[in-house]
Amino acid sequence: MSSLIKQLTQGDSEAVLRFYKLCSLKILTYLERRLPTADDAQEITNDVFLEALDSISLLKDEKKLPNWLYRIAHNKACDFYRKRKIKSLLFSQIPFLQIVSKEINEPEFQFEKDRLRDRIETALRNISKEYRRILKLHYEEEIPVRQIAVMSDLSFKATESLLFRARQSFKLAYDSSTNSGSY
Repeated sequence: MSSLIKQLTQGDSEAVLRFYKLCSLKILTYLERRLPTADDAQEITNDVFLEALDSISLLKDEKKLPNWLYRIAHNKACDFYRKRKIKSLLFSQIPFLQIVSKEINEPEFQFEKDRLRDRIETALRNISKEYRRILKLHYEEEIPVRQIAVMSDLSFKATESLLFRARQSFKLAYDSSTNSGSY
């Protein structure tokens, strides 16, 4: 088996065929017991071998090859069901999404959106310049905390703490704009 793995890592096409013939039936049988159809099992089996070939160089011990292939097959089967669940959830929400898409253009929606924007702007005006700056960098410009720390000449922990305090300050300012009766 070790010479086969060496040939696979070197890209030998005959070794790829031998590898597939040697191991595919066991993986296919394993997947047929776990997936709804034989076609699904065959498709996932092919995916398993494509992934295995892409990462065969990571396999350190050829004795672990069967377990390694089963682990890939298991993960691919889990991915199959995960994707299936996501699709069913997404499709079940289509009627709701159609309603929402119609309501987005309604005047009431635009009014609420404008009110929300005004409240956010008011809250931002009511916090310190330093807090506005770090919130803008992190949430608008999507700069990671680590990079903000370097830009601000602060430690990572100090920057995290500053961002936390800025969020807390914004939340208080936002809540007070709601409670002040201005909206």
